Amino acid sequence: MPITAKICGLSTPETVDAAIGGGASHLGFNFFPPSPRAVSFDTVAGLAARVPPHVTRVGVYVDPDDELLERSIAAGQLDAVQLHRVTPDRAAAVRARFARKLWAVVAVKSRTDLDQARGYAGAADCILYDARTPDDAALPGGMGVRFDWTLLEGFRHPLPWALSGGLDASNVGEAIHRTGATLVDVSSGVETAPGVKDAGLIAAFLKEVASAF
Repeated sequence: MPITAKICGLSTPETVDAAIGGGASHLGFNFFPPSPRAVSFDTVAGLAARVPPHVTRVGVYVDPDDELLERSIAAGQLDAVQLHRVTPDRAAAVRARFARKLWAVVAVKSRTDLDQARGYAGAADCILYDARTPDDAALPGGMGVRFDWTLLEGFRHPLPWALSGGLDASNVGEAIHRTGATLVDVSSGVETAPGVKDAGLIAAFLKEVASAF
């Protein structure tokens, strides 16, 4: 299968264009206010207008209420919703109400963390395995932390899945070959500072993904 990539936390026209031009299959827009990558409704509306139909627009949230989901989905013309810190019941409710693809994030530090994924069968469309951040961390992701990829060896995935956590151009090829991931997700790995995406780093990351076919 071809390997695809999501560039997450985009906030400028230049980096959106770089992601699309480099072949990204998914673009992520952050709606978690504490994050340096968070975008306003007006900003995301302008960015979404640049995205061609074949590229999937994903909203990224942490415990959002329905009003935020409704307004951001409309502003960003979103195709999918990615939820951090979500229960299977809440994931199922959001998926049913908003009729969008639902990505549930499973934070991984140990093999037992993977067992959470099974709870989302029937409630989500995709599992995003991300590295577990410290309990006192302000953000649930986007901190450049990776987990031990060998934890995924032999695991029976209950749903289609994607790999995130500490990926960049220097290690994404190894990550793909070690885990068998067909969709990879990057945020801080294509930044020069928190929230500051770099078009050159995006291009380099996507080139490595393409070469991993």
